[in-house]
Amino acid sequence: MTVPAASGGCTVLLYSDDSSIRERVKLALGRRPAADLPRVEYLETATEPAVRKMLDAGGIDLAVLDGEATPAGGLGVCRAAKNEVFRCPPILVLIGRAQDAWLANWSQADGVVSYPLEPVGLAAEAARLLRGALGATLTEGSSPAPLPASGH
Repeated sequence: MTVPAASGGCTVLLYSDDSSIRERVKLALGRRPAADLPRVEYLETATEPAVRKMLDAGGIDLAVLDGEATPAGGLGVCRAAKNEVFRCPPILVLIGRAQDAWLANWSQADGVVSYPLEPVGLAAEAARLLRGALGATLTEGSSPAPLPASGH
């Protein structure tokens, strides 16, 4: 497990019981999934309890969950997180077949990519979700813009 991203970076949680899947996701996303995004730091886990602990702790900008993981599949983990984690970050699920997209919808996933993993498509979907998450984080703590002075 790595340490969370320093200020200005973003943290991506990777969950799969298969270390080769986690490695393939890291290779696809690289240090930056897109040029306009900050550098990514990865947290990796192979167990559902660790996913829950990390999500509860906060500081995760995107979670990538393997829908084919065992014994706890990423789709069920996603649904539980979306219903139970306060300010749950966006979740991207990896599914076995494109026909299983309805399960990703049931799980309340924010994004879905099917196997076999295609690096460009995976990076594009992760970048889309990270842009939304980082934009929300930046505006969450800021105060509203002042109203323009009335001309009356």
